[in-house]
Amino acid sequence: MIYVNGVNLYYQKTGHGEALILLHGNGEDHQIFSPLITKLKSNFTVYAVDSRNHGQSEKTAVYDYNVMADDIEALIKGLQLKSVNLIGFSDGAIIALLLALRCQAMIKKMALLGVNLKPSDFTQESYQYLQQHYAQTGDPLFKMMLEQPNIELNWLTKITVPTLIVAAENDIYHPELFTQIADTLPDSQLKIIPNHDHGSYIINNDMLYPDLMRFLQKN
Repeated sequence: MIYVNGVNLYYQKTGHGEALILLHGNGEDHQIFSPLITKLKSNFTVYAVDSRNHGQSEKTAVYDYNVMADDIEALIKGLQLKSVNLIGFSDGAIIALLLALRCQAMIKKMALLGVNLKPSDFTQESYQYLQQHYAQTGDPLFKMMLEQPNIELNWLTKITVPTLIVAAENDIYHPELFTQIADTLPDSQLKIIPNHDHGSYIINNDMLYPDLMRFLQKN
């Protein structure tokens, strides 16, 4: 546990080598990466973080991607890490992207898995599901997805961090989004996972390990 930016964040540290931070998606915690961590820890010092209002981290009244990016920036500084690799899934990918927009000097490489820039990126079916779930539950995590993030595509031209963009063939966002992001980020590559949905290729799954290793270890 580390106290940063006014919140206690839980993280699991394991392995040895370059720093690699893992950021999970909405309503999840660091344990979704467990099979991947088992393999990554041989080559990296892995910091698997529970975002605020998730897992073992502190619950707060603030549900905001920009504040969550503040948390991770403060965590990197608090742990005195000079340059980190980032793997973010869904909400975690949004946080990584927001971090790159403000302080890319602290990021060596990043993998953005199932990222979106705006709520309008959801397919109509996915957005309607979010609306219905929020109407039934009042869950602030779903409210956050309905209203945030609000990242303009042209902002990405400023990011020079080498980036791997991963998406599923049957994702919850409009498929052209990922091509647009890859075409806009100056140093990026795109991988589409066939026959998978938004989370099936990463949640409790290590199938991305070879692709991640090729990307992270490439000079």
